[in-house]
Amino acid sequence: MTEPSIGRPVRVVSISFAPGKGIEEIAGLVEAEAARGADLITLPETCLGQSGIPERLEGRLVSAMKDLAGRHRCHVVCPIDRTDGERRLNSVVVLDRRGRVSCVYDKIYPYWSEYDLKPPVRPGRDAAVFEADFGRVGFATCFDVNFPSVWDELAGLGAELVVWPSAYSAGSSLQAHAINHHYYIVTSTYRCDCLVYDITGSRMLYEQRQPLNVTRVTLDLDRGIYHQNFNLGKRDKLLKEHGSDVEQEQWMELEQWFVLRAKRPGVSARGLARDYGLEELRAYLRRSRVAIDALRAGG
Repeated sequence: MTEPSIGRPVRVVSISFAPGKGIEEIAGLVEAEAARGADLITLPETCLGQSGIPERLEGRLVSAMKDLAGRHRCHVVCPIDRTDGERRLNSVVVLDRRGRVSCVYDKIYPYWSEYDLKPPVRPGRDAAVFEADFGRVGFATCFDVNFPSVWDELAGLGAELVVWPSAYSAGSSLQAHAINHHYYIVTSTYRCDCLVYDITGSRMLYEQRQPLNVTRVTLDLDRGIYHQNFNLGKRDKLLKEHGSDVEQEQWMELEQWFVLRAKRPGVSARGLARDYGLEELRAYLRRSRVAIDALRAGG
């Protein structure tokens, strides 16, 4: 299991619109939000559409996003219809605070109509997680929502936030992944809407405005979720000795889970919990699966 993130809350902006906007208009939307102080801005799937000629990484849209990310010191998630040599890919391109391409995720499960394009979109191979300065951000795109293996791989790579650009909204399908893997999920869609799911699987918000939706949300990636199994004594000791630093935010009786968060800046609830030997829920379940599979293989 990867180390937990320690840092201030993260300011995320989801910009959602239907295809049809030009590069200058999209750049204007991103610049307006970047100037407000966002940490991460995401655009919808293939935000220029897929009817034209695919764009290279050196193309005009990505170049414009590089400039904005570097000037405003923010991360920009720019999904494009991409060409790479002979291959056509549905890609998420991530620009870091210095305007560099720091991650490219190629959609693993293209939708049926993407195979009818000339040339057709090819499937990607691997999930991708980007190590931002505030935590680990993973990516999935549209039809990927229907395939649990993508989301499990993101969890295995330590994703704390998953950004999902899409043509549609998905709703409870996304909620299932948040419940199963305990990362935040933020969407940006052609439907001009945004869903945000919490690490507990609860829906934090849903916003929808036509013809443009801009959702701003602040996420605390230092919140940790734990199973009651093997953790209660350690939790009690932690809260007794660091009650001014950490609190139990939620007690989820039916699930037998609880959530810890820091009470003041400069303190990491997840870091302290780790120091006291608490095992986060996702790590506990993955470790249990590995151990049980080993027992099964041994007869």
